[in-house]
Amino acid sequence: MIFFRTLWAFLRDPSYRDLIVTTMIVLASGTFVYHYVEGWRWLDSLYFSFITLTTIGYGDFSPATDFGRIFTMIYVVFGIGIILAFVNTVFQHYADTLKKAKSK
Repeated sequence: MIFFRTLWAFLRDPSYRDLIVTTMIVLASGTFVYHYVEGWRWLDSLYFSFITLTTIGYGDFSPATDFGRIFTMIYVVFGIGIILAFVNTVFQHYADTLKKAKSK
């Protein structure tokens, strides 16, 4: 339960809004490009963007066009740092909240 309260507090905190907005823009831009360039469904495009930037890479989708491949190389270089910063910040917020809860 503390995880969901922490996540909700994180989402409401104005100091994290820029990171949240940047993360959403990065995922949305990848989704948009893959939808129109590769012809994938919206959900497939979002799924590929998320799986690629979190470095999971199941391999069930891959760009077939030259532009899609070039975009993916550039997208990964910029996007992985942003996604990892987001995940790290959420984790640090959770760890700090957990530490405060234990000290009470």
